[in-house]
Amino acid sequence: MERSYGKGCVWVMYRIGVIGEGDGILGFLAAGFSVYPVASAAQAAERLHALAKENFAVLFITEELAEKISADIEAYRTCPLPAIVLIPSKDGTAGTGMANIRGSVIRAVGADILPDSDA
Repeated sequence: MERSYGKGCVWVMYRIGVIGEGDGILGFLAAGFSVYPVASAAQAAERLHALAKENFAVLFITEELAEKISADIEAYRTCPLPAIVLIPSKDGTAGTGMANIRGSVIRAVGADILPDSDA
């Protein structure tokens, strides 16, 4: 949704979306996120590409699905929007999400400034 405020100023309202398996992501509705349950990797990839074309600033994707559509996610790695963040699925974490965040921090800052997850 875009609104013009005169003198060339445009206000864009970005959204946050969640893509994941079945009911495991429905809790995000309470936070006001747009939730997209999918049943397969093909549906997840299709939804990812569709949402990337809309006004989504952040897309959360469950780690389990992200492993299956890693090539699709990689296509957006250098794009400013949407930011794609991996989250644990209802079965727990595989550590992929934190590893991706750590890699992004290292690229941005030039050093690993995050604490070890073992500590």
